[in-house]
Amino acid sequence: MRVQATATAVSWIPSESVTGALRAGFDLRLSHYDSPPPARLSSPDEVRRLRDADGFRFANVLGVWADVDDDGVHDVGISPSSGLAMGATTTRLAGLAIRFAAVSLPVLRHEPEVLGSGVRVVQTVGGRTGVPLPRPVPHPPFVQWSAPTVWTTLAVTLRPDGTSDVELLGASAFPRHWVYGPDGTLVAKSGLTDPDGWLKHSFGERTPWSSSDSSVLVAEAESALERELSALIMRGGAEPEIRRVGAGAAVMRQGEPGDELFLVLDGVLDVAVDSTIVAEVGPGAVIGERALLEGGRRTATVRARTPARLAVAGADAVDLDRLRELAAGHQREIGATPVA
Repeated sequence: MRVQATATAVSWIPSESVTGALRAGFDLRLSHYDSPPPARLSSPDEVRRLRDADGFRFANVLGVWADVDDDGVHDVGISPSSGLAMGATTTRLAGLAIRFAAVSLPVLRHEPEVLGSGVRVVQTVGGRTGVPLPRPVPHPPFVQWSAPTVWTTLAVTLRPDGTSDVELLGASAFPRHWVYGPDGTLVAKSGLTDPDGWLKHSFGERTPWSSSDSSVLVAEAESALERELSALIMRGGAEPEIRRVGAGAAVMRQGEPGDELFLVLDGVLDVAVDSTIVAEVGPGAVIGERALLEGGRRTATVRARTPARLAVAGADAVDLDRLRELAAGHQREIGATPVA
């Protein structure tokens, strides 16, 4: 019997992820931000369609199949559609839109590892934009003209019963990386972008093509309701305040009054009840709704595990029925086994 699974990592540039020196190029329209990819890839052709529409910067597609019988796995292969789907960079000069082809680097793929529970395949893809990006760097030769390298390292573990696991093992510090499971559903995101670190370090020996991958902090994807609420907070009325917090800072404290709703734009935060961490949240999560519904007191302490950027909205940004639905979902999460 043959079993198979395909996972995809889509990498794109949200407007809120661009900071520091990199923002100047976007403000001059030398590059452009991307609209969020869909919450579900409807078919294998969706990646090609998004690429042709300039909907992302690059994608890592990894399809694995295995022939299995009662004795386990006896043949493993990689789907022909696997590999790198590299987009282009569109710039606007003198009112003209000009597309620069990106530079694709060779696909790095480990030999399939046959495990007692199935088979595991790891694949790295990436490249760099064709537009020069001159800048000083803290490593020899201390000046770089080519753009930094972007990449993702994706792993698929396929079991004889057809079930599978998907992991984002490594990635460049920029841009944002979204991971889709075998059914096309968004399942995870890179939790933190660091454009300044990417500009300084992601070239030469500090890339997987020189045997140096970078670990990535991965957060679970937000719920469908949170995606709806994030659109309301960002574009539904009054412009939200954008707040930056450092690693270790408390966003809210249990028992204190609160009348603000928070949308996580970047970073990973820990949620603690009575000093026990019960959840972690990342980009796309909406938090703080319970105080708005239950007497104005925070029911949990939320602390930034990493530097974070938050959109802050008032109680009137979202109607109460949606806040109650969000609170019910978060209550189920809090009732689960603590993560730390």
